[in-house]
Amino acid sequence: MRHLKTVVALALVIAFAPPALAEEPPLKVVPVAKDVYALVGEALQRSPKNLGNNATFGVVVTPAGVVLVDPGGSLKGAKMIAAAIKTVTDKPVVAVINTGGQDHRWFGNDYFMKRGAKVYAANNAVEDQKERVSDQLTGLEALIGADNVVGTVPVHADNTFDDSMELDVGGVHFLIANPATAHSAGDSYVWLADRKVVFSGDIAYVDRMLVINPESSLLGWIEAFEAVAALKPKVLVPGHGRPDDIKRAQFETYEYLVNLRDRTQEYIDGGGDAQGSVDIDQERFKVIPLFDQAGRRNAQAAYVEMEF
Repeated sequence: MRHLKTVVALALVIAFAPPALAEEPPLKVVPVAKDVYALVGEALQRSPKNLGNNATFGVVVTPAGVVLVDPGGSLKGAKMIAAAIKTVTDKPVVAVINTGGQDHRWFGNDYFMKRGAKVYAANNAVEDQKERVSDQLTGLEALIGADNVVGTVPVHADNTFDDSMELDVGGVHFLIANPATAHSAGDSYVWLADRKVVFSGDIAYVDRMLVINPESSLLGWIEAFEAVAALKPKVLVPGHGRPDDIKRAQFETYEYLVNLRDRTQEYIDGGGDAQGSVDIDQERFKVIPLFDQAGRRNAQAAYVEMEF
């Protein structure tokens, strides 16, 4: 079973190569609130251009230094993030939060730890990272090139928690919580209550279709999103896509997942099998970019989870 999961995971990483979208810089710095920024990466697959940073990252500038939400997908990706941070502050990165087990949520840890940063993550995230590190490195080499992976040392967080933890840096209060398995087991959000800003990690996707992988949970993902929505954030910084209020994420993540759950249950109740599950009705969500690359596979993954 472990071998099968490895083969499937690698096949999904390499095969999920969406068509070209409009040209954009590898990281775009977007102000979110006072001293809070999103670093918005490309919506496309990992590539030599984005160095594994095909996601959205967070920067919070405090009097004591910078808190970075996710450190990038490689050593060179971490350096790219450090350069982006320099455009808004000269303060050092003193804390890094890993919001999950995906490579771009933790492969840059080593770079920032060597420069004095403490790293925080859910225990579930660290367990997931350890389970998938070999597959992730192999996939990363295939996508961004072996030369761009040189020097990337997978290092795990030195501060961990089970369900949630509170962190104060320079008088700024952070709540980090791992509500349920979503895109992966350790998916966590970071909540800045005084500014009504939440960094959702992979609990929320916008600007592109989410992907249900072998380590994901459709039902847990719905629960995790509900926990984020309950915060009533003014601004949601998603794991992929541009920061905004919660409405777009509500449609492109939550409503999509709920529809997939409900249509899949109807299909199972009607005696449907795995082969036909790819045709479960998702018509309303075809407007989400990259739906054609992931929609049918998501439906089959939902069937497998709910039936078995």
